[in-house]
Amino acid sequence: MQQALASTKRRPGAAATLYTSLLHGERTQIEVFSRIPDSAYRTLKMGEMELIGMRCGTISIRREVADIRARPNRMLTFILQVRGRSAFRHYGNQIELEEGDFTLCNNSTYYDLCLNETNEVILFRVPTAMVQHRIPSPDLLCGRRLARGEGLASTAAAMARDLVAKDSSRLSPDISERAGRHLLDVLASSYLPLLDEGNAGSAVMSGRFWKVKLCIEEHLRNPELSPSFIARHMGLSDRYLRMIFALSGESPSAYILRRRLEECAAQLRDPRWQNHSITNIAFSWGFNSAPHFARSFRAKFLLSPREYRQQNL
Repeated sequence: MQQALASTKRRPGAAATLYTSLLHGERTQIEVFSRIPDSAYRTLKMGEMELIGMRCGTISIRREVADIRARPNRMLTFILQVRGRSAFRHYGNQIELEEGDFTLCNNSTYYDLCLNETNEVILFRVPTAMVQHRIPSPDLLCGRRLARGEGLASTAAAMARDLVAKDSSRLSPDISERAGRHLLDVLASSYLPLLDEGNAGSAVMSGRFWKVKLCIEEHLRNPELSPSFIARHMGLSDRYLRMIFALSGESPSAYILRRRLEECAAQLRDPRWQNHSITNIAFSWGFNSAPHFARSFRAKFLLSPREYRQQNL
């Protein structure tokens, strides 16, 4: 592999420069907590697609709403966990990736990927239109885990590992592009069964549901976020919004509260945030009352925020 820039937490700029260069200038928040001597990366252009292999230590890659330029959704990224473990938060989902697992990421919205210890991942970046040609409503799959034993996931993983190891100078552009299309076809075949899981409503309602979830994720830190705020923002009636959420068995208000509590809990158990006060964390996620936050947190986690932090750090 080509050698990547060595970096530590004291030199976040090098890691940020490397990662954003790999993703062609997409702004991200990078924190590097450990490095390994053989940190490296490889890239393989495949027409409009690109395969990126990364080997690194503990690193957090986060894309906030403020980092995202106002532009159409142009790229989706399939993430393959080759070695180690990762935690991924995206579209309101929080998952753990183990070796051989895939997930799908929409580069045009918020995500948080934490690669733990010695880690190796492969990123398969594909134009959204190419994915949509094979997978209807790919947003329904973003942030969900495709386990290595499901469908053709293991076959797709073997293909990705083999391709990223190739000497790109020995592959013609035509051959590289064809290989990328084959890999995308295998991934699509693996993902399609997941579209039928838990989608009890119509395709239209399911599509509306992920759009509403995405709206909530983008405004989760806003104290003004409420069902009425969402309805106005998306041009929906309050009644239709409740109908959309009936697919999940959860009300819009309950979903907003749950997601805020989950994000607060994630930061309370994260050593990176141990110097931040509990109140500051809560208020940064849209709470405006410390007592309300404390009561809601205890009701969900059966511990006070302070007790939860002490037990998980």
